[in-house]
Amino acid sequence: MSSSSLRQPQVCVLGSAKPGSAAYELAGEAGAALARHGITLVSGCGSPATRVAAERAVAAGGTVLSIVPTGEMPPPDWPATVVVPCGMGDARNLLMALAGDACLVIGGRAGTISEVCLAWLHKRPLLPLVGCGGWSDSLPSNPPDERENSPILAWRSIDELESQLRQLQLIRSPSSSRGSSDGAQIGPGKR
Repeated sequence: MSSSSLRQPQVCVLGSAKPGSAAYELAGEAGAALARHGITLVSGCGSPATRVAAERAVAAGGTVLSIVPTGEMPPPDWPATVVVPCGMGDARNLLMALAGDACLVIGGRAGTISEVCLAWLHKRPLLPLVGCGGWSDSLPSNPPDERENSPILAWRSIDELESQLRQLQLIRSPSSSRGSSDGAQIGPGKR
């Protein structure tokens, strides 16, 4: 990284998917890919999909920030390198929406929908997984409203996800990796 930028890019992983499903497997692969590219993964680790993304990112040597809704620290085996117990319950969804330079959306239920709408209101790019079922499938053709606040960049594979992250300048080249000098240099207000 250049001396002018110390902050690594951050991507928030939102959603839910059942273990063993294609969406669950891709969530894990996405977590590992984010770690390989030096991108901090932000996750509540509350659903199987967000938890496996965090587990795979940690296993790949990545940084994982987990914002948990309770006011207490989770158990020592929690899949995160940094934990923030916010004590805000569902109001934590705003922190999740704001904590990423972009939000990766996998499947999802009502909590995911609220996080996506908050991310949209705050102009965070959305990266929905499509083709695996769940609510994220419909996001590209059914955005939260008509304002076009941010890009909605769908993906079906890790190669497509990496391409979308390059488009957002969160990674710059296929060979960028953790700690290399060609990782994205993103800062507040740069998109």
